[in-house]
Amino acid sequence: MTTPDEQPAPDPRRVRPYGMTGGRTRPTQDDLEIETLVATTSSGKQTPKLTVEQRAIAALCHDILSIAEVSAKLHLPLGVVRILVGDMADEQLVMVHRPTHGGDRPDLALLERVLYRLRTV
Repeated sequence: MTTPDEQPAPDPRRVRPYGMTGGRTRPTQDDLEIETLVATTSSGKQTPKLTVEQRAIAALCHDILSIAEVSAKLHLPLGVVRILVGDMADEQLVMVHRPTHGGDRPDLALLERVLYRLRTV
């Protein structure tokens, strides 16, 4: 067991997650899933009004990354990254590419074409 004297002192430079998000716990865009891809726009590369975290996201997303990858690379909680990316998308500083959902059932036309090809081979 550790005593209060043995515990490390909090890093004064570290910003709490609620400080990064302005106290918000939900992104403005509720459909930002962890596999959503993020790419920095030309205005996102040039704007000087970004926070430190947003600048880091803009720099990382020159290459297209998922929200989960951004979270991992920046060592930030996933919820914080979703909020920051949502804010940046609202200001058109990043483009988000959401995954498509075809439903729970496979595409019947595609399955028929595959089956037809298998029969002719």
